[in-house]
Amino acid sequence: MAKAIVMPRQGNTVESCIILEWKKQEGDTVAEGDVIAEVETDKATFEVEATAAGTLLKVFFAEGDDVPVLTPIAVVGEDGEDFSGLAPEKSESAASPQTPMETAKVRESAEPQTAARQIADGGDGRIAISPRARNLATGKGLNINLLEGRGSGPGGRIIEQDVKDYLIAAPQLTPAAVAKLAAGGVVAPEIGTGIGGRVLSSDLNVADAVASAAADAVASAAADAGAGLEFPGPLAHRKLKGVRKLIAERMHASLETTAQLTLHASADARSILGYRAKLKASAEELGLKDITINDLVLYAAIRTLTRYPALNATFVDDTVTEYHHVHAAFAVDTDRGLMVPVVRFSESLSLRGLAAETKRLSGLCLQGNINPDELSGGTITVTNLGALGVEMFTPILNAPQVAILGVNTIQPKAVMNGSEVAFYPHVGLSLTIDHQVVDGGPAARYLRDLCNVIADFELALAG
Repeated sequence: MAKAIVMPRQGNTVESCIILEWKKQEGDTVAEGDVIAEVETDKATFEVEATAAGTLLKVFFAEGDDVPVLTPIAVVGEDGEDFSGLAPEKSESAASPQTPMETAKVRESAEPQTAARQIADGGDGRIAISPRARNLATGKGLNINLLEGRGSGPGGRIIEQDVKDYLIAAPQLTPAAVAKLAAGGVVAPEIGTGIGGRVLSSDLNVADAVASAAADAVASAAADAGAGLEFPGPLAHRKLKGVRKLIAERMHASLETTAQLTLHASADARSILGYRAKLKASAEELGLKDITINDLVLYAAIRTLTRYPALNATFVDDTVTEYHHVHAAFAVDTDRGLMVPVVRFSESLSLRGLAAETKRLSGLCLQGNINPDELSGGTITVTNLGALGVEMFTPILNAPQVAILGVNTIQPKAVMNGSEVAFYPHVGLSLTIDHQVVDGGPAARYLRDLCNVIADFELALAG
């Protein structure tokens, strides 16, 4: 009997997933538990396993399609078996059955105002584009041919985000400039000579001339460098996609929407280094040997934060929300990119409990099977580059959080010991705040108190 394989629910906060790649093709034999597809949420990538054995009779969606959770994405059964009753219903978010390429015909735009709204006849060219991307482009009057070569989906397929990126980046053009650009033979500069940088019709000639002059200059420079000299090409061209693209978007959005200020300090590390040595020398049955310096600093940061609710907060739509509990996020470097799992109610955990939870979450991130719910809901983030020898850096806010703490390497620092100068190990700390809602005073006081806790760590354990 044929059975449908549905898009699994990847946590309570995920409503849909994008199909990145089909690992099995129609006609393939699959066993229960075989990976048939790789999918992407807004936080991570996951593998979808077959829930039945047999022949993969049909896949209902293409790579790059955004599919609601619990929607049938494929069907498994015996060859020739009727599976028509298992096909998903059509919807805007669940696109048409799988085809390797969509043919896009572009409508003319009645009121083109930007390069993204150009007059165009669309042509008869076939461009690989997802249905959602096609709908967005045609709805904006965008000539899809302008997106050729810009696809970041599987096989260079244009997805919805590619269209959004183009619309954002497109320069403003006057109607006359739009018509001239549509006729071909000229290019538009990023900024024109019109009011507010608007591109005029006359700017297109300038842009074309500049492009030609630039090409001539490059050719002339190559000739002057010597005949027969070979120039290596680029090492690789790589379109951002999946988690890497998501990270890029979030980092850009964070810097674009927040006022980030970073404060730097250093804490005497003799106490935590001494305590770490005791843990390493402890009995095996106590389960304390694997507690790291990162765990110790994270524990200190959380305990100190309970006295600074202004930093344990989020900022969304002009509303600041401060939290009673500390849901501490921490950065994990994985092959798929940076992931930031969250330790919930972290202020209530013992040091051993905190270390165990960070180890569990880190392992899930590295394996690529963490639940998306465990990647959201943080109230502050801690990121540690100290193990890589970084002495100071500027962490980027994990919006909508208003603070992120960077932990740097431990190195000797000169301090006055009476009338003498002594060198003691210090750990560097870099705190970035959203200066829209957090002032420098509270941030500096938090750093000062955190340094004191680290400097006398065993006393903090008694608190």
